[in-house]
Amino acid sequence: MDYFIGALKKYADFNGRARRKEYWMFVLIYMVINVILAVLGMDIISMIVGLALLVPSISIGARRLHDTGRSGWWQLIYFIPLIGLIVMIIFLVQDSHDTNEYGVNPKSGVPE
Repeated sequence: MDYFIGALKKYADFNGRARRKEYWMFVLIYMVINVILAVLGMDIISMIVGLALLVPSISIGARRLHDTGRSGWWQLIYFIPLIGLIVMIIFLVQDSHDTNEYGVNPKSGVPE
């Protein structure tokens, strides 16, 4: 849950880097919340939660892409049906790169 709250604290921070665990834990909690709301039949609340978490989702995605050495603008590839999703999953599961233009490797333990 700390990863989810951490992503919300960096609500619109598109700078820096996010480790794989931080990104995928955010996605997991986001999905669990949506599944619970769908099972309970709270579609309108689910839509409101989705809209509220849109900017944090984009920002953590940009930070995750920065960690792999790519620009956050690569998220626009989601608009290409199926192929965009597959390419983004491949990008998002890749390991962190060493220090790059977006900052130091978060695995190194050195604060930014």
